[in-house]
Amino acid sequence: MTTTVRRRLPVAILAAAVVAVAVSGCSLFGPVASNTLPVRDDDGVIVEPNEQTDAFTLVVGDCLNDATATGEVQTVPTVPCDEPHDGEIYSAHLLGESSYRGEAVIINEAEALCLDTFEQFVGEAYLDSRFDFSYYYPTEASWSRGDREVLCVIYDPAGPVTGSLKGVTD
Repeated sequence: MTTTVRRRLPVAILAAAVVAVAVSGCSLFGPVASNTLPVRDDDGVIVEPNEQTDAFTLVVGDCLNDATATGEVQTVPTVPCDEPHDGEIYSAHLLGESSYRGEAVIINEAEALCLDTFEQFVGEAYLDSRFDFSYYYPTEASWSRGDREVLCVIYDPAGPVTGSLKGVTD
């Protein structure tokens, strides 16, 4: 069966290779500097902007200003979701494979996982929505250090939004 997707994912975001770890602030690459941790309230919601949030501390619900991200990223600009932002992490998925099967396989898995959870988050089917998605995924190097998480990011191709896109339909 062939599936046609109405939009291409932005190459800059597809090329960004990042995965989050637990909200404990532990990084797969060693200790996380305190200035790269997002400031969160008791519910885990980001409450202050941070231009250099450690990418391995990102979680579902975080809002990002990552539209210009390219290549491998270590840090990502984050903001409270009630401020204008480029994207929002809407789902996270752990890949269970023990060996790295190549970037193309990881990208295909990431795209399928993010597409599968898109409608549940936004409230309408991907092909019916004006919103698009991208994702962060592990690189071969980060995989060798235990990185297995794909983060799905919803965004509006028309530009920044304010507020969460959860349950928002056109």
